[in-house]
Amino acid sequence: MRMAQQTFNKELGAKGEKLALELLKEKGLAILDTNWRYDRKELDIIARDGDLLVVVEVKARTWECYEEPADAMTDGKIRNILEATEAYMFEKNIDCGVRFDLVSVTFFEDRYEVEHIADAFGPFAE
Repeated sequence: MRMAQQTFNKELGAKGEKLALELLKEKGLAILDTNWRYDRKELDIIARDGDLLVVVEVKARTWECYEEPADAMTDGKIRNILEATEAYMFEKNIDCGVRFDLVSVTFFEDRYEVEHIADAFGPFAE
C-alpha cells in the first residue's frame, strides 16, 4: 500500500508541475531549470521574470486532502529552498534579485484549479 501511495504522489506531483510550467510560460516567464537538486534539496521550477530569478515551489493535492497546498510550506521547507537557491545561484554564477513563488494545484474528480502566488515566501526576518 505504501509503495502505491508513493507512486500516486509522484504522479500527482508530476502532473502539478506540468500544469505549473504551462501557466508560468503563459505568463511570460522563461523557464531555466526544473527539478534542480542540491544535496537532498530540490527546486521545482527556476525561471526568469525580467531581471528577477524566480524560484517556484509547486504543491499539488487532491480535493479530498484536508490541507490546502499552500499550507504545506513549512519553515523547514522554506529553509531548504533558500539554501538550494543560494547553491544554484553560486553554481550558475547568477547575481540578481530573487522572487519566491508558489503554484498550488488542486485536482478534483473532473477538473483542476491552478493558483500562482507571486512572492509567496522568502527570507523573512524573525
